[in-house]
Amino acid sequence: MSDATERPAEPPPTDVPVTELDPDAWEQACAEDLAAERARRRARQTAEEPGSVAEEFRKLADALADKVAGLQAPLAGTAVQGAVQQLIEQAKAAAEPVIERNPDVFEHLASAGSELLAAYRAAVTGQERRWTQGAEGSTKDRGDESKSSSSEHIDLD
Repeated sequence: MSDATERPAEPPPTDVPVTELDPDAWEQACAEDLAAERARRRARQTAEEPGSVAEEFRKLADALADKVAGLQAPLAGTAVQGAVQQLIEQAKAAAEPVIERNPDVFEHLASAGSELLAAYRAAVTGQERRWTQGAEGSTKDRGDESKSSSSEHIDLD
């Protein structure tokens, strides 16, 4: 037999005696990591304060233009790339005056979109509740008829 299998394994050397090790060391390390991650995210969020909706729309348009230009490079020839670049520049040129003249329009559109989304969520949540309550109540009352499916008109107005 080899020397390594005949001897019992020795504990790793530590500066702290085994009797003084902290039993909650893992919990403390996780808490420290979590606190550090939260601080990092807070620092990143405060550094990137969002601007007005018009400014964010400009940033979005620039990012989309860069992405489309990057995607077209390996796939298409120079003629197609030129046409895509020209199309992007025309779209940006058409949008810039509207953004500068009417920055409040984008604020209103953003709030209207949020309200539409909230209304949609409310309608879907209500309909899901009716479906689930109707399915539970109908199986108890109808017996064999519960196996057939039924349709229901959903009015989103």
